[in-house]
Amino acid sequence: MAKVKITQVRSTIKRPERQKRTIQALGLGKINRSVEVELNPQIQGMIRTVNHLITVTEL
Repeated sequence: MAKVKITQVRSTIKRPERQKRTIQALGLGKINRSVEVELNPQIQGMIRTVNHLITVTEL
């Protein structure tokens, strides 16, 4: 599987609880925090859910 770098670029203030929990599950929580994860179907679904709050870069 490919690895991707996910960076949070927008705040979760005034967002639905589901989006806040998805950000937490990805290992984010603060703006400009980044994580590197293996791209699998579960992560792809999380990315799709909060794509307006993050940027994704392939490694």
